[in-house]
Amino acid sequence: METKNIILELRNSHGLSQEELAEKVFVTRQAVSRWETGETVPNTETLKLLSGLFGVSINTILGSPRKLICQCCGMPLEDALISKEPDGSFNEDYCKWCYADGNYTYHDMDDLINVCVKHMAANGFSEEQARSHMKDMLPKLDYWKNHKELEDDGKFEEFKKQLIEEFNALNINGMPKVDKLNALVGAYVNLAYKLPDGNTVKFLDDNATYLGNQLETGNGRCFGVIANADFLMVASYGKEGTEPELLLYKKR
Repeated sequence: METKNIILELRNSHGLSQEELAEKVFVTRQAVSRWETGETVPNTETLKLLSGLFGVSINTILGSPRKLICQCCGMPLEDALISKEPDGSFNEDYCKWCYADGNYTYHDMDDLINVCVKHMAANGFSEEQARSHMKDMLPKLDYWKNHKELEDDGKFEEFKKQLIEEFNALNINGMPKVDKLNALVGAYVNLAYKLPDGNTVKFLDDNATYLGNQLETGNGRCFGVIANADFLMVASYGKEGTEPELLLYKKR
């Protein structure tokens, strides 16, 4: 779809007139009209405003001329998976798992490979095939070519270590020791827990990225640990998240 049609469709889907859209992105109604006839396209700064207003990437507004992939893990990117900067703007170079709140979440290639191999093995790849593919692909991506320059002097890794220590200090009965935390997108781990009054509640933001892990116990149930700068959460659940039980939600 061409940019002119995309802007028209987005404007209509948000119930905006040309005048209303123009006011929100600080241009004239005539400028919006010219976009929608294909006479002109928005400039870079206006594209950023349109992206924020409509909640889609600039690449989408421009008709997806680039086939986006995460420059850390190689995942094909669509708008729902693209990471965001702390100000809410899209960072079209990374997925939500690899970059969140201004931080790169993987600093060790082997850690990322181990996480990806598990997911790929669950989707028809043998572990050997998955590992070989990742080892060949990752060094070609921009992040791993330049990650030394992108490092934060170890601050994010120290933050993860602090969270691990806090989880282990909880001494929850039966919970295995936490030794690693991975990036987790809320929508994939946001279970609904039943409260004593019979209501159910979810505690996570589907669009946010957290740090967490699944801890196997060998008895058919798992422990899930999830955290960010504000809280620690521990839950227990069966296969594929069945019968979830919230064990702890603690403000940090």
